Amino acid sequence: MTIPTSGIRHSVAPVMPAAPTRQRPLSATDVTITGGFWAARQRANAESTIPLSLDWMERVGWLHNFDAAAGGTLPQERRGREFSDSEIYKLLEAMSWHLAATVDPALEETVRAVTERVSAAQEDDGYLNTMFGRPGQQPRYSDLEWGHELYNVGHLLQAAVARLRTGVEDELVQIARRAADHVCDVFGDDGMRAVCGHPEIELGLIEFARATGDQKYRDQARLFLDRRGQGSLREIEWGRSYFQDDVPIREATVLRGHAVRALYLTAAATDVAVDTGDAELLATIERQWEATVARRTYVTGGMGSHHQDEAFGEDFELPSDRAYCETCAGVGSIMLSWRLLLATGNPRYADLIERTLFNVVAVSQAPDGRSFFYSNTLHQRTPTVPAAPDEVSLRANSGLRAPWFEVSCCPTNLARTFATLTAYLASTSSTGIDIHQYSESVIRATLPDLGQVRLSIHTEYPTDEVIDIVVEDSPDAPWELALRVPAWAKDATLEVDGVSRPVLPGRVTVTRAFARGERVRLILPLRPRWTFPDPRIDGIRGTAAVEVGPLVYALESVDLPDHAHVDRFVADTSRAPSRSADGVFVTGLLEDSDIHSWPYTEDARPRESNAVQAVALTPYHAWANRGPSTMRVWMRTAPGSAENSGSGSGA
Repeated sequence: MTIPTSGIRHSVAPVMPAAPTRQRPLSATDVTITGGFWAARQRANAESTIPLSLDWMERVGWLHNFDAAAGGTLPQERRGREFSDSEIYKLLEAMSWHLAATVDPALEETVRAVTERVSAAQEDDGYLNTMFGRPGQQPRYSDLEWGHELYNVGHLLQAAVARLRTGVEDELVQIARRAADHVCDVFGDDGMRAVCGHPEIELGLIEFARATGDQKYRDQARLFLDRRGQGSLREIEWGRSYFQDDVPIREATVLRGHAVRALYLTAAATDVAVDTGDAELLATIERQWEATVARRTYVTGGMGSHHQDEAFGEDFELPSDRAYCETCAGVGSIMLSWRLLLATGNPRYADLIERTLFNVVAVSQAPDGRSFFYSNTLHQRTPTVPAAPDEVSLRANSGLRAPWFEVSCCPTNLARTFATLTAYLASTSSTGIDIHQYSESVIRATLPDLGQVRLSIHTEYPTDEVIDIVVEDSPDAPWELALRVPAWAKDATLEVDGVSRPVLPGRVTVTRAFARGERVRLILPLRPRWTFPDPRIDGIRGTAAVEVGPLVYALESVDLPDHAHVDRFVADTSRAPSRSADGVFVTGLLEDSDIHSWPYTEDARPRESNAVQAVALTPYHAWANRGPSTMRVWMRTAPGSAENSGSGSGA
């Protein structure tokens, strides 16, 4: 069997299933974000994040590693960690996706110039890595647990896919093909029976197979997946679960171990399940997703509660002050949920994508696109010193964003995510168009046997509850417009022909022969709501958070009298949070500070306190924008108040 390339190769989308799915992705060039929240983020990405990343890679020597490899001056001139090659590949991918929607000769020349430097470092048999294999370096594939050799190649392949999908078959594609062929030769059926400690090669191989039409790359990806969980990697301090090498993927019941590794691996397994028609594997992955969301995911959509191993904790191990929630895990979560959404059409996956985008992804990048969070805590106990703008920062410091990290996987992951953001807004089904995410935008699609549809979406969501979908062009025959009503939207309404009706969370449809200029209006009420944690989450029992629509809110010390520490604030959940043009507000008590008191008492009530009126909260994605502060998402509550106030919404 050869994977078909018709309609796939030049579709500008990061994920293009080779087999029929419930939803088919639109090309990113068929969707344009024209304004609002995400337009500003995309603009910052193009104008700041991409050029800033390139500049830092030159400054810290990661690009020079390829020059040194070509010039024979490794290992003495090598700089950066063992996976630094991958950051160049992710940046190439981001630049390539950006070029799909923008005519930018200078950026195109940059891509070609960087590609030339990468090409010069590739060896005759296709092997490409600046850390291993040369005199003075460890031998090739001698450290599969930590070496990241195959991980790096996976990101190279995804960069090449971006070139292929944007209609360019250049030297980068040829470099990737030689590297992929080398991997198949070394790790094929008759080769090394091993896997990479960090999954990623599987994702790269599958999409490269889809983009080139060559089945052997998908077969190799499936081979890697089948080998995972057989204990081929060495036992380490945190166990083989860190590498997802403890049990086969078909036997796992929940995502575990290193969060980014787990999400990349499961996304790749979803691709294999879809392309091979493996319904049993797909159902297993769905159950793993459900268990992970129900028991191992933060209210922001963040995943990973351990700092030491960047890993998922056990069920309900979700401490706020030690939340890791790596930015790359947020990106990986979106990658997995998008694949499951395409495969099943279930809107719950789009719900989690929305939550993760507006909270984890949005908080990770500063509004100007020039500094980033690596991890995304939900509780900052100590204000931190601003990062120096010209120095490399430690990766896990979450007090304020930093311009670059010793391990800078997150800025480039953000860059490629924002560059492909339009791909996640909508898709087509056998009957029409599904809109999954709401932004000021224009959507164009060709419906099979019907013709062209053009929609414009007008909204200030998520700060305004009205979403207008205007049909700009439509065939004369009926087709289905499907809209996602988020799980939190309990009182949503849909207006068609001037008639409004209530709609429940899930997928709501309008099927008709639409007239040009016709408007469909979806209203998602943005009333602030208290959200309470499952009592099994020890770290936040007796607390409450505030959400408005998809946005999680946070309390910052800059909004308390005299910049009081947020841990002194006790929220009054008997009074609903309020929202006005000036923001979102809660009321409560500011507990007096007494560092000499014994911290244990027979009285569960707050200590001597002062009433505080109308304390402002800030959207979590905007915290730390006003300088050093303490912060918490989950606010303390008076004893008994949370239990008497109901519960929050789902993903």
